[in-house]
Amino acid sequence: MRISDPLRAHARCIARLLAQTYPDAHCALHYANPLQLLVATILSAQCTDVRVNLVTPALFARYPDAAAFAAAKPGELEELIHSTGFFRNKSRNIIACCRQLVEKHRGEVPATMEDLVPLPGIGRKTANVILGNAFGVPGIPVDTHVGRLSQRMGLTEATDPVKIERDLAGLIPRKEWTMFGHRMIFHGRQVCHARKPLCEQCTLAGLCPRVGV
Repeated sequence: MRISDPLRAHARCIARLLAQTYPDAHCALHYANPLQLLVATILSAQCTDVRVNLVTPALFARYPDAAAFAAAKPGELEELIHSTGFFRNKSRNIIACCRQLVEKHRGEVPATMEDLVPLPGIGRKTANVILGNAFGVPGIPVDTHVGRLSQRMGLTEATDPVKIERDLAGLIPRKEWTMFGHRMIFHGRQVCHARKPLCEQCTLAGLCPRVGV
């Protein structure tokens, strides 16, 4: 998608209104360190953050570090995360990921996209969540909300998350990437729903190409 000055101005108006509407936007997952955020983000796939936050206290008490997760018995881990859905796949990814953390990163979560993405269960979206929230490295996690809203608001024509991320990165100042992502997610959850968006309640209605169509 070609980045023009009017499009960039449009995007920054959206970012400004989102900041006014959601001044307290934040990562909804509960965590105390980068490893906990990594595990919680893996669990959040096809699951609500509320459900993940109910599961993680007991999980983190049982497995306090990467070495503990790496040595976990799959059946025991599956039982603890069962209610998050897709528990077998998530269990495999958590154990495999933590084994690599132990073997290649001394048990610590790396702070670069290049080191995070090769880890089992970690894609660019998860890596951006970890980088932006645990390490203060700006990133735009393109989940279903960010992707949907970006298309509706005319910020991208892409459907591939990596291309959407690239388009947004060209429109929004780098220092705002992480908070822009949080605010888009808040807006997607509260107002701009997938099936029945609440356009009459939307503070962005005046900027949204779909309103009035």
